[in-house]
Amino acid sequence: MTVIKILPHATLCPEGKTIEAAPGTSVCEALLENGVEIEHACDMSCACTTCHVIVREGFDSLNEAEDTEEDLLDRAWGLTAQSRLSCQAIVAGKDLVIEIPKYTINHARENH
Repeated sequence: MTVIKILPHATLCPEGKTIEAAPGTSVCEALLENGVEIEHACDMSCACTTCHVIVREGFDSLNEAEDTEEDLLDRAWGLTAQSRLSCQAIVAGKDLVIEIPKYTINHARENH
């Protein structure tokens, strides 16, 4: 199992959290399965940026981003060189530290 450390997020995870995920699982799926209700307005189909995360450690262990994801990330709030859409970032064997940005481009939370 891969350990994912989530840095504190004022709304979704105020005290931060450490979870485990099986390799082959998307970061978004792992977060949702462990009670971190990250937005995912497109139901994880790589059609929005609401599940944007910043991978502070372990970025290179994730699968390579495809062109569609790269194009969408250009619209994400707080984009960095370590940004990924969590629905497309597939966990491997290396532990991760992720940050969920404070804002998304969504005007209303979808409450999935």
